[in-house]
Amino acid sequence: MPEPIITISGLSKRYRIGARERTNRTLREALVDAVTAPVRNFRELSKLTKIEREKPQENTIWALKDVSLTVNPGEVVGIVGRNGAGKSTLLKILSRITEPTAGEICLYGRVSSLLEVGTGFHQELTGRENIFLNGAILGMRKAEIEAKFDEIVDFAGIHPFLDTPVKRYSSGMYVRLAFAVAAHLESDILVVDEVLAVGDAAFQKKCLGKMQDISSREGRTVLFVSHNMPAVRKFCQRGILLDGGSVILDAEVNRVANHYLESGVSTTSLATFASSERPGNLSLKIDSLSLKDSGGQEAPLVNISEGLFVEIRYEIVRDGTVPQFSVSLLDAEGMCIFSSLNNREERLYGFPLPRRRYVSTCRIPGDLLNAGRYFVTIAGFTGNWIDGFRIDNILAFDAIDDGVLKGDYHGDYGGCIRPFLEWTTTENNSDCE
Repeated sequence: MPEPIITISGLSKRYRIGARERTNRTLREALVDAVTAPVRNFRELSKLTKIEREKPQENTIWALKDVSLTVNPGEVVGIVGRNGAGKSTLLKILSRITEPTAGEICLYGRVSSLLEVGTGFHQELTGRENIFLNGAILGMRKAEIEAKFDEIVDFAGIHPFLDTPVKRYSSGMYVRLAFAVAAHLESDILVVDEVLAVGDAAFQKKCLGKMQDISSREGRTVLFVSHNMPAVRKFCQRGILLDGGSVILDAEVNRVANHYLESGVSTTSLATFASSERPGNLSLKIDSLSLKDSGGQEAPLVNISEGLFVEIRYEIVRDGTVPQFSVSLLDAEGMCIFSSLNNREERLYGFPLPRRRYVSTCRIPGDLLNAGRYFVTIAGFTGNWIDGFRIDNILAFDAIDDGVLKGDYHGDYGGCIRPFLEWTTTENNSDCE
């Protein structure tokens, strides 16, 4: 057995709701903070122990709870779980972006990360300068970075904008450059979060191909967080399922993916959110999401011949916000069937809206789906995808075959969709005598 490249023992991370992480504005502050950290941490641990012994704190959450695992060199590990399961927190600790509250991590190699859009880039520096900055952070010499420079630029496809400050990049350009830097610089461990979902389909395919090369040809270790189960199944050999900050299952990837999908097997036609937990961003907050039939009733079950409505209730909290939503439908295997933006309404779409509550409704037509279970993902943004948000697999429903389309055929139809297509038949007398 090879020696592990990552060893995690008893890892826990606690967040105080409303509290801010400690930040340093100058090098002097950072040095003083590093020198005083042991004393400060001992005092905070003593205080925490005393408080937890007397009364549990109500304004804290544990993003990770006593996580222990090892990863061997060259492994490609898919980390899955619902929103809030602790996936991103784990990657941030591995990338040294945040500190653990308890536990120990041992990394035997250099780590490059692709987490949130823009993480690790200096907004005022150009694309060229950020490539060298990221390489220096990884401990690479200038000659090593220069050897990879042309390959990075070609992969990212941003050569005309190489000497433009990255603050002027679109979100797609940002992600392409960020992935190219993370994947091509000589790190031993590559950490990739769901950020690849920002790119288009061609870009995602290109990135997955590069990650396969990194693992199979270069023997580097990859940790991949995604809600895209087909990509996780195809790319990873091992899976780790997190829930509530704890490891629920660590096994072969198909077993983990099946367990993850089956854990949400019950239909959920309504999702409401407490005021302090509403998803969204600084401009828009979601109040509730629901599935309804043509009569306006909640619809955990729907006949395949009938239409289904996805209702989004939300509040505009900043005057002048332009809300846009996307609805994605996934099958029971996690395969995306389609994603659709909202259409151009003549009155509200595309215009700044005042602070108020609104309801947007998306209709999924009848005579489209095959019988089976489906999951709904909602995404939204209020300007560009950098301020976007996603709520994955938040709603679920069963489509029931009502026999309208079958006629005399009583077997099963293949595929996830079974649209009722128009057929036209005319007489053709040209070959008749």
